[in-house]
Amino acid sequence: MGLFITFLLGLFFLLGVLVIFFGKNTKTIENLSISIALGTMVSLIGFDLGPEVLEHTKDIPLFLLFLFMIFGIALLKGLDFFVPDHDEGHGFHHHCSEENLVHIGIISLVAISLHNVIEGMAVYSLVSESVKTGIFVALGVGLHNIPMGMVIASTMEHEKMPHKLIAYGVASISTFLGGVLMFFIHPFISGGVIAALLSITLGMIFYIVLFELIPHVFHSENKKISVLGFVIGVVLLLLSTLFE
Repeated sequence: MGLFITFLLGLFFLLGVLVIFFGKNTKTIENLSISIALGTMVSLIGFDLGPEVLEHTKDIPLFLLFLFMIFGIALLKGLDFFVPDHDEGHGFHHHCSEENLVHIGIISLVAISLHNVIEGMAVYSLVSESVKTGIFVALGVGLHNIPMGMVIASTMEHEKMPHKLIAYGVASISTFLGGVLMFFIHPFISGGVIAALLSITLGMIFYIVLFELIPHVFHSENKKISVLGFVIGVVLLLLSTLFE
């Protein structure tokens, strides 16, 4: 049952991809979806992942959790040097080219996939204890995976189809992989390992918010759409918490 539920969570991500695929005004949808992702990720830090990491201070000291978070930031910063065709830019004043959007998509894919793996592990564990609780949490996870699918689809818009399919496949199956992983290691895994993985993911999301999504939204031509998208992203995640 747990594996089946984590598999279904990938459909929420693909729903976000379909919104971009069938949209007519792709530029507006692109700006809207990236703004939604910003609102979602900021809320994820403040209301979901951040508090969850702090709950694990009983497993790992706070300063170690902080170091793991710094490692997550450094991990994506290091990835910058290996991603081709990336316009490094100058902070908040760089030009958001097509290549830069692809870069945002790639590093977002890495962080979101890792986050989804951890969420899949958590959902599987909850379903093992209570199917009802696991289903409600899975629904909450799925709700905030929709804008994640939108941001990956919008930033990968100019990539070739094989690259898109690989990206969509990796992100959509990542939650299920977390469930499969937990199926095998559940009897042996410690709270400290989960805490370390969550902290690394938190650092990666901090990096995306501060150095990738905010600069893109800052240079958006339609600020009303950006504000609307940000609010939608925040509301989506807050609504998802009602099911947890």
